[in-house]
Amino acid sequence: MKTRVVAVDIRLERTTTAIIDVRGSILARDEFPTGDSANVGDFTSLLSENIVNLVENNGGYESIRSIGICCPSANFMTGCIENAPNLPWRGVVPLAAMMRDRMGLAVALGNNAHVCALGEHAYGVAHGMKNFILITLGSGMGSCIFSNGAPHLGRDGFAGEIGHTCAKLDGRQCACGNKGCLEMYTSAKGVVQTAQELLAESDAPSMMRQVEHLSSSTVSSLCNCGDALAIETMRRTGYWLGYGLANYASIINPEAIVLTGGVTHSGDFLLDPMEESFNTHVFHNIQGKVKFLVTQFKESEANLLGASVLAWQVKEYSLFK
Repeated sequence: MKTRVVAVDIRLERTTTAIIDVRGSILARDEFPTGDSANVGDFTSLLSENIVNLVENNGGYESIRSIGICCPSANFMTGCIENAPNLPWRGVVPLAAMMRDRMGLAVALGNNAHVCALGEHAYGVAHGMKNFILITLGSGMGSCIFSNGAPHLGRDGFAGEIGHTCAKLDGRQCACGNKGCLEMYTSAKGVVQTAQELLAESDAPSMMRQVEHLSSSTVSSLCNCGDALAIETMRRTGYWLGYGLANYASIINPEAIVLTGGVTHSGDFLLDPMEESFNTHVFHNIQGKVKFLVTQFKESEANLLGASVLAWQVKEYSLFK
């Protein structure tokens, strides 16, 4: 019996690989820069080499059942990355098939919100819940709807794209081509744009003015230093986040909303105005009935564990039997 799977978490900056057993224990892991491969063929070669080295140094192929991959803009139903606005590879990329051909093992692929929700449901704060929404707040904004104990992916696999719903008519330009998308006000790049707008419209002193390359993590750090404009940046971000989640919850009626991603590291500077905005805008019969939960996993752990769930669920296939 094969007792291990390989989990892969592809992010804009780096790709992490791991070997995970049936209990969800991460036995070994490695990583490499994603951006070193502008061509997807080069990337799959690099990823395959990394997995082979990791597996050979940790027990060999005999114990590996399959591979699960987490990636932005991935579609579980097709096994493809489809028109990713933030990745260097354009168009439709059949990554699951490419990796299956290279590795000789079954491969399942899912987007980061879907995979992260699987990880939280199996091992995290959503364990035991049947109806919840998971929100990812990083370079973009994504979500996964868990309904009656299973992820709801929609007809074509695109359900849950709350980041690309319109929050503001004729608002900020989004990489997807539309204007006013919610993620342009709630993601890491949205935080930076809000900060830049505040700095431009005010002469108030702020340590943000001294930062050459402003990031959402820098804004969060300056909130803890008492920087008034940084705090206002996160307040506005929290307002838009609460507004968008109120619309979402009014339609879905979830038990809980689970928040993950780097933007959540701002803590109460983000969460307090988010909850205030949420309660202002949500359908009144839902007020006070939705729990807000923040992931307890370290960075990428939920994605790796969720990718392992994908790997256990995919039909087994191997050239090594």
